[in-house]
Amino acid sequence: MAGQVKAAQQERQGMSGIERLSLRVSEMINHPVAQLQRWVLIHRLDSDGEREWEEALSQMSATDELELEYRDDGSVIVRWEEPEKTGTPGVDVWEQDSELESDPWTASLKKAPF
Repeated sequence: MAGQVKAAQQERQGMSGIERLSLRVSEMINHPVAQLQRWVLIHRLDSDGEREWEEALSQMSATDELELEYRDDGSVIVRWEEPEKTGTPGVDVWEQDSELESDPWTASLKKAPF
C-alpha cells in the first residue's frame, strides 16, 4: 500500500501544473454531489500558478456546456445542464413520453394478461 502511495506521488510530481489543476477540477466536477447539483465551486490553490489558473478557466469558458460565474473572492462556480438523455425503449428508460406509447414493445407489454 505504501508503495502505491509513493508511486502516485511520484507520478503527480512528474505532471505539469496545468495537468495537476485540470485533474483536480475534473475530480471536483465528477464528484457525485457535484453531478447531482450540477455545479461546483472551484478555487485557486497557492500551488496553482497564475498562468495555469488562467489557462484552465479559458479552457472551461470555451466549453459550450459549461457556464462560469466569477466570484469576488477569486473562486469560480462552474455550472452545467443535465445532458439530454436518449435511449432505446425497453433497454434504456431515459425518455418517458408519448413516443414510448407508440413503440410496439411497450404496446405489447400493456396487452399482456399478467
